[in-house]
Amino acid sequence: MDKLAEYSQIIESVLQNHAKIPHSYGEIHNSVVIDAERKNFLLMIEGWEKHRRVHGCLVHVQIIDNKIWIQRDGLEDGITGELEEAGIPKDKIVLGFYPAHVRPHTGYAVA
Repeated sequence: MDKLAEYSQIIESVLQNHAKIPHSYGEIHNSVVIDAERKNFLLMIEGWEKHRRVHGCLVHVQIIDNKIWIQRDGLEDGITGELEEAGIPKDKIVLGFYPAHVRPHTGYAVA
């Protein structure tokens, strides 16, 4: 299996594990949305907390130019460590939610 296919499986697995975690309040559900052709992976949240609608993207990961770009990470402990533990090296992960001038100081790939 090539590395990008392996990375895609890792990303999907990590997101699916998070999608299974129930919320302790409200009628809120997680779902994983994958656009394999464009290499986009999303963990979405939707539902109701009392009378308030909850809907949005918790995590957005993209594969761009053979790197794993974390575009949004709304998880309490973050997804990056889990991706590393599952086998994706730091030099393949870009923290896209930081400005370009900050990325060299993160210990992860710049772009």
